Amino acid sequence: MDALLSNRRQFLKLLGGVAVVGSISPEALAGPKSSSLTILHTNDVHSRLDPFPQDGSRNAGRGGVARRAALIQRIRQEQKNVLLFDAGDVFQGTPYFNVYKGEPEILAMNRMGYDAGAIGNHDFDGGIDNMRDQFAKAKFPFLVANYDFKNTVMDGKTEAYKIFTKDGVRVGVFGLGIRPEGLIPASLYKETKYLDPVEIANDTAARLRGEKKCDYVICLSHLGFEYRDQTVSDKKLAAATRNIDLIIGGHTHTFLDAPVSVNNPDGKPVLINQVGWAGLNLGRIDLTFQSGKPTRSAGQAVEVK
Repeated sequence: MDALLSNRRQFLKLLGGVAVVGSISPEALAGPKSSSLTILHTNDVHSRLDPFPQDGSRNAGRGGVARRAALIQRIRQEQKNVLLFDAGDVFQGTPYFNVYKGEPEILAMNRMGYDAGAIGNHDFDGGIDNMRDQFAKAKFPFLVANYDFKNTVMDGKTEAYKIFTKDGVRVGVFGLGIRPEGLIPASLYKETKYLDPVEIANDTAARLRGEKKCDYVICLSHLGFEYRDQTVSDKKLAAATRNIDLIIGGHTHTFLDAPVSVNNPDGKPVLINQVGWAGLNLGRIDLTFQSGKPTRSAGQAVEVK
């Protein structure tokens, strides 16, 4: 009899364990969720819609929006979660801009499915009224957090940041523009006010990370990669700010084969990438996340040819 009672107790104990296991969700049993994200980007395309001519020069036959579009489409077929950004200076550089003032450039970006763009100094070259008119044709937002357009026709036409969600990962993206004074004729940018990019970046990135609960924060910057003087660059921005994971840069036409890393004030690495100019390369950064936390990154410049 004692043996039977003992066996019965063990049996009921086993049933209790099964019941507990049965109450656990499949998600919990599966372990931490793994996600992947591919970031594609361009900068300083400068109205280069056609490939460079076959004239024997260094860039002969390279680039062009048709080839870039095909490359982007191929990557999207291979990768489930893709975001596509531009870091400014879409306009100026070929007769396309001289004649059409930026319209074909924006329409081409629409066709390629850009998710957001930053504003470069040459995007003011047709004047701020033209910027308003051409940007209105975009099916994606132009992001800039440190330009105050309050007393201009661009007021309300841009956004400081945008949040994208891919496979459960929240990605916060904001833009920074370069100081117009001394670089852009005042008659073109009019009453646009330039705000300190380091202060604005700190505030915006903190908001995205904290209030908006973003897992990954990207800055689309047209500040330039680095300078010999104290001018704010992407490298200085990374070293002086918190909560930024990746800076996609422009302006200095810097060709990087892969992202470089600069530690922020907390000792955390910030990736910086830039892919030259004229659409010769497409930047690609592949990220892996575990339960929303970035665990691996790999970047490269992909030649458009």
